[in-house]
Amino acid sequence: MQHSSNRPVALRRALISVSDKTGLEDLAKALAARGVELLSTGGSAKTMRAAGLNVTDVADVTGFPEMMDGRVKTLHPKVHGGLLALRDNPDHVAAMDEHGITGIDLLVVNLYPFEATVAGGADYATAIENIDIGGPAMIRAAAKNHGDVCTVVDVSDYAALLAELEANDGQTRYAFRQRQAQIAYARTAAYDTAVSTWMAGAIGDGAPRRVSVAGTIKQSLRYGENPHQLAAFYSDGSNLQGIATAEQHQGKALSYNNINDTDAAFELVAEFDSSASAACAIIKHANPCGVAQGASLLEAYQSAFDCDRTSAFGGIVALNQPLDEATAQAISQIFTEVVIAPGASDAAKAVFAAKKNLRLLTTNGLPVPHAPGRIYKQVAGGMLVQDKDIGHVEVGDLKVVTKRAPRDAEMADLLFAWRVAKHVKSNAIVYVKDTATVGIGAGQMSRVDSALIAAKKAERMADTLELPSPLTQGSAVASDAFFPFADGLMEAASAGATSVIQPGGSMRDDEVIAAADEAGLAMVFTGQRHFRH
Repeated sequence: MQHSSNRPVALRRALISVSDKTGLEDLAKALAARGVELLSTGGSAKTMRAAGLNVTDVADVTGFPEMMDGRVKTLHPKVHGGLLALRDNPDHVAAMDEHGITGIDLLVVNLYPFEATVAGGADYATAIENIDIGGPAMIRAAAKNHGDVCTVVDVSDYAALLAELEANDGQTRYAFRQRQAQIAYARTAAYDTAVSTWMAGAIGDGAPRRVSVAGTIKQSLRYGENPHQLAAFYSDGSNLQGIATAEQHQGKALSYNNINDTDAAFELVAEFDSSASAACAIIKHANPCGVAQGASLLEAYQSAFDCDRTSAFGGIVALNQPLDEATAQAISQIFTEVVIAPGASDAAKAVFAAKKNLRLLTTNGLPVPHAPGRIYKQVAGGMLVQDKDIGHVEVGDLKVVTKRAPRDAEMADLLFAWRVAKHVKSNAIVYVKDTATVGIGAGQMSRVDSALIAAKKAERMADTLELPSPLTQGSAVASDAFFPFADGLMEAASAGATSVIQPGGSMRDDEVIAAADEAGLAMVFTGQRHFRH
């Protein structure tokens, strides 16, 4: 018999079993005040009894005590029958009568804190013990039978449940139960995703047979990249420092593009040790248009801004140290969409308060640039999954391949340029002088074109700044992948670059090295590339 109930359901009996006791006492009191019978287990029952409420133990309903360290307590026909029975199916009703099963109209369950346990660095055995079995089984049963049963899995939905009961004389509407069922299945799916992802890592399986992703909505967005695209922002629950954990102090809601660009900016600026020097990255359309280190944030911002003042207009500014008043004053001189930093002084906030359209975001720290992670990209009919690019090199990793080795100042600029190139769309060419970008070429189909565009931008800025020559003169240049021919390298040399950092590995490396020697360039190979598409 097909169950087609879409009627309101009176709430008479509720099973409550929660790990997170937040709001439990108030919820239980509100339900008891409506005459709802309360069933519960373990700590939940204890909490409600401490609040003076009458609670029936599930063990008294099933006739079986909790056993095996609580692993077996709700896995019983008198529980699952009460959740799954179709109230308008005569056969189901007869079975309930025959076996002494009473219907359960509301299930309130939140799960063992597996995600938090793993995030806290628990060992394998502890993680396994925090995998909930009975909770997901009950949730899935109740959600399937949403024609008769309401399911609540999030503390944040307690208020909505009580409002539903108040508005409907102690009943839940079918539409409400449908919505709660969807939330319930999404929760169990996310929980299983967390378990399977953790276990794949624990056993060293980098390409498991099945993979899934999960998230919790953080923000509904007005639209995606374009107004005709629906979009939303989800948190993965990792609580890593970054855009998902940032606090917004002012300005209108972030857009899809704001979030994407701000993430790119903050990930880039985190490449530079905040205890060693201040750093600033200015991003436009997910590409840096200026990056610099300095003795102060103000100096770093000004140097980054001077790389490409035109593109910086309407950009995203990321800082690796707390924002101060002087830097805020400088940033406020042009239109800026977002500023993100690991903190901000009250004086800096006051400066920005006059810029109502500027969004200021702060975090409690910087992203961890070399922390492992996974990147998911949807393609037609499937999904690509890869490790996050956490590759980096130090001086000792580099191989000098030319007759002339880089001087100390050149080496510092080469390493800086390499860190920036990692965050520039391929094909990427980055010119750097005095640990500040002076020309960036991004996303071109030809590496030669990237070199030309970056040099042309430097020429334009030389005119704007009234310099005698472009800052690419005497610069270091980074290429995210090898030069397949010497032509791209020669364009960089023509722009004034004196040192080069690139992965190497081309069939024509010998030709490229010979061309560098002829031009008097110092060149080093990293043995590692940074494609970014």
